[in-house]
Amino acid sequence: MEFLEVQYNPWLVAMSLVIALVAGATGLTLTKDLSKKSVTQRKLAVALASVALGGGIWSMHFLAMLGLRMPILFYYDAAITLVSALIAILMVALALVLLHFTRRTKRPIVAAGTLVGLGVLAMHYVGMAGMQLCQPVYTPLGVVASSLLAIVLCVLAFGVAYQARSARNIAIGTLCFGCAVVAVHFLAMAGTNFVALPETVVLGPLISNETLALGVILSSFVIFGTFLWVGSTYLIPSQYEAAPPVAGPLAEAAPDESAPVAGSGLSPEFTSIPCERDGSKVFVSSSEVAFVRADGHYSQVYTLTDRYFCVWPITKAADRLLPAGYMQVHRSYLINPSMVATFERSKDKGRLTFSGSNLPPVPVSRSRLKDAQTAFC
Repeated sequence: MEFLEVQYNPWLVAMSLVIALVAGATGLTLTKDLSKKSVTQRKLAVALASVALGGGIWSMHFLAMLGLRMPILFYYDAAITLVSALIAILMVALALVLLHFTRRTKRPIVAAGTLVGLGVLAMHYVGMAGMQLCQPVYTPLGVVASSLLAIVLCVLAFGVAYQARSARNIAIGTLCFGCAVVAVHFLAMAGTNFVALPETVVLGPLISNETLALGVILSSFVIFGTFLWVGSTYLIPSQYEAAPPVAGPLAEAAPDESAPVAGSGLSPEFTSIPCERDGSKVFVSSSEVAFVRADGHYSQVYTLTDRYFCVWPITKAADRLLPAGYMQVHRSYLINPSMVATFERSKDKGRLTFSGSNLPPVPVSRSRLKDAQTAFC
């Protein structure tokens, strides 16, 4: 059996690493802070992240394959090529569902990394099966080595990225993910030889390298565009950071309370809650509030150090604070997720506690247990 001589275009190899890193950064950033969002928003974010990560795996593979040079013309089966993309996206989606819709412990993180590693492998070998007029011949060492590397590096990537959902951890996780996808591809290719075939056996229409390049360009355009969209959150200073500083957590000069709040969808620090204390009206930044409790037709506002009377009924507080990132864990309680220290469940009830304070625990009603467990476990 005579093997074909193989060469690579170094520029396309380098670009394949770039697209893997960009896809990793996009997908891992899209799933940041999902515990503060509704179930519908989480589902949408997971779907978009799955397309970004899975599409990035596919784009990286075929961008590298565009750099493959052999002394014969070869083509791809369009049906198998499409299936390889769907495999990558669905495997990543399953991993993200485990991470964001189950209790996030060490076991689901390892399982998610393993699923993504297997998705990278499946995408690679299914994509290679779509080659026409040449046949890849694999060595056992190449298959075993690439399989182990895929699983180990993807588990490492998700372990780091989900240890703490900070920008630093996401950046390190992105680097691990990008290196995993690229290293697996080229390690597998190092253990692969090619032989020429006299005819094609196809399931769908044939596509040439030129046609494939258009698909890779389109997918890369979408991934880079999404990356710029989500990446802008790290570059553009927020209105709150640009605003004049206020001494302490309270702002005695009252802003227009309706303008920054109603339906804004902004994070809690952009919302002021009108309160009263010692006969004086004060505005408390919702970023300083741990929870709001119903008190008849009014409510009580609790920070880590103080308690305030608020003229809002709990229904109005919910209208103002839920779009700003708060959660309703009981018909009488709204909580600020960023202040929660622990979530404890006992049969059909639960409670939340707050770190570094003497605040009483907040009860979680039976109907809200699933949302609380998803957000805080």
